[in-house]
Amino acid sequence: MTGTLILDPLIPMVVFYVVAGLVTAAIGLAIWRRLPGWCLRGLAGLALLAALINPAIQQEDREPLSDIVMLVVDESASQRIGDRPAQNAAALANIEAQVARQPNTELRTITLADGEGDTGTALMTTLAEAMAEEPQGRIAGVILITDGRLHDLDRAPRLPAPLHTLLTGQPDDWDRRLIVANAPAFAILGEQVTLTLRIEDQGAAPEEDTVPLSISIDGEPPVTVPAPIGEDIELPLELPRSGRNVLQFTIPDAPGELTNRNNAAVVQINGVRERLRVLLVSGEPHPGERTWRNLLKSDSSVDLVHFTILRPPEKQDGVPVNELSLIAFPTRELFLEKINDFDLIIFDRYRRRGILPSAYIENIREYVELGGAVLVSSGPEYGSAESIYRSPLGQILPGAPTARVFEVPFKPQITDVGQRHPVTEGLDLISPVPEGEEGPGWGRWFRLIDVLVPEQATTVMSGLDDRPLLILNRNGEGRVSLMASDHSWLWDRGYEGGGPQLELLRRLAHWMMKEPELEEEALWVEPAGLTMRIIRRTLELETDDVTVTHPDGSETVLTLEEVSPGRFETLWDAPEIGLYRLDDGAENTVIALGPAAPREFEQTIASGDLLEPLVTGTGGGIKRISEGDISIRNVREGRPASGRGWIGITPRGAFQTADVSINPVLPAWAFLLLASLLMIGAWLREGRR
Repeated sequence: MTGTLILDPLIPMVVFYVVAGLVTAAIGLAIWRRLPGWCLRGLAGLALLAALINPAIQQEDREPLSDIVMLVVDESASQRIGDRPAQNAAALANIEAQVARQPNTELRTITLADGEGDTGTALMTTLAEAMAEEPQGRIAGVILITDGRLHDLDRAPRLPAPLHTLLTGQPDDWDRRLIVANAPAFAILGEQVTLTLRIEDQGAAPEEDTVPLSISIDGEPPVTVPAPIGEDIELPLELPRSGRNVLQFTIPDAPGELTNRNNAAVVQINGVRERLRVLLVSGEPHPGERTWRNLLKSDSSVDLVHFTILRPPEKQDGVPVNELSLIAFPTRELFLEKINDFDLIIFDRYRRRGILPSAYIENIREYVELGGAVLVSSGPEYGSAESIYRSPLGQILPGAPTARVFEVPFKPQITDVGQRHPVTEGLDLISPVPEGEEGPGWGRWFRLIDVLVPEQATTVMSGLDDRPLLILNRNGEGRVSLMASDHSWLWDRGYEGGGPQLELLRRLAHWMMKEPELEEEALWVEPAGLTMRIIRRTLELETDDVTVTHPDGSETVLTLEEVSPGRFETLWDAPEIGLYRLDDGAENTVIALGPAAPREFEQTIASGDLLEPLVTGTGGGIKRISEGDISIRNVREGRPASGRGWIGITPRGAFQTADVSINPVLPAWAFLLLASLLMIGAWLREGRR
């Protein structure tokens, strides 16, 4: 119970001040006139003013509140290495026991996990949110159990009490990490790209000069080279394929280091072709020539070289062979010296007329076997004696002509395999089927060259009576394809509604040039945060389960569901960021969710350097858990709150008011009576004079 004198005026304060002025003036007049009762008159005036100001005693019934000690336990990823989990548990038990011994003191324990994504340890954010839920006047101390590696120091709240840090780790801890200091997002195929790496030792590391550095691209067997420690490493690389290339750099685990989670780094670089070089050779002018030319010229990524044979040599009109095209046809330069500069060679209605010697065509065959691509768009000449099939190139072409040419209308169809092949899948959806009709909603063609298809080739489109129309095949490292008709230009002209000729020819050309998104057998991942969309494309009717290897080496087996012909998918939530390997027995890939070495593992040696200014500013201290248990003492506000083997908390003496009562010092009539008696006394005193 406490009592406080308060004033509760009976009149407005402005009026009170006027009355006080009049009383003062009356007393002053009495003194000036030397009245013997001026003193009694003054006391009467004061009694009157006291009655008007109405003094009262406020009494409060207070209940004391306990002090609160905030304890934040860091259980982020960096706190789960070495013996730190055991240190966390021991420090927590010690603090709980120490606070329990303190009278009128409560403990608030907050556990800190990993931040979302790769934000690191949000220690101060967590502390600020916890303190916002408690009365600031009750917080007697704040204790952090952490390795000191936080990433939000700028969010530190205002602390009303001492802050203490209990550091995990050991004084002789050390760690080695791999850093990618510089890496481009894109690189041109065929050109070297330079990455900057660095290997750093932290803490009490042993003295070593070099370590083996392993380099792996897209999960392939690694190449190992020696790398210096503590120096920038300039590493020139050449990407093997277009699209996403996942580069993994690894250094071996060293005995005694804290963790190997920062011994790897992953870089994803998109390989892009500077220009796709295409050689288009048209055997003669015809309507379909413009279709090919317009398609290839409209693609900004394609560098087109086009020749059209205008006059055949058999005319025997004396025109030199090198003048049979619109411009000079440099056959030796194209097919001997610079043939490997082209990504694709297209023969459009080409026939053997002696323009290209057999040795040149033999060179084209070798070009395909070594990784090149040849596409033949055939017309009636393909079934004749002048057919390009009857050259050395016929050994690799996917269709042998029977010499039959059908000049009848037919509507191209996508085969069962074609429904699953990336070149033709979904083409029928581009051209909606008119109401009341069956089959694809595109126009008819009027010429089909009959061919025999080898067993290893793939027919993705068919024509008249299910005869092959578009055949694809692989030969050696390269690819070949045959279009057994020259009437795709009818779609381009919009005949009977036209058709998706541009999309078909674009896909075909890019499949020939080995664009990754058009591979018929492929396994890839589309990440969204920690969620993976695993996609398997195949020509088979079913696919095997996918085995996912986690960053820590554990495995998860997933079953994919067919979502469309030849396409199988599943969604999977990864438990953590890092590098994952996927394998279904036939195809494999790697994907990095976040960095391979998360932010938590950039700095792993426990240190109080970041927290020291904040701790010392509150009078707190930084103690190592490895040095033994600490005790907790009560200290006065403003005094040092840390010493050898102990930390201090400041009792706040907080309370809550249970009841409040207000009682006047004297009733108003008592003040009035007192003032009257004093005035009578003054009158009597002055009447005796």
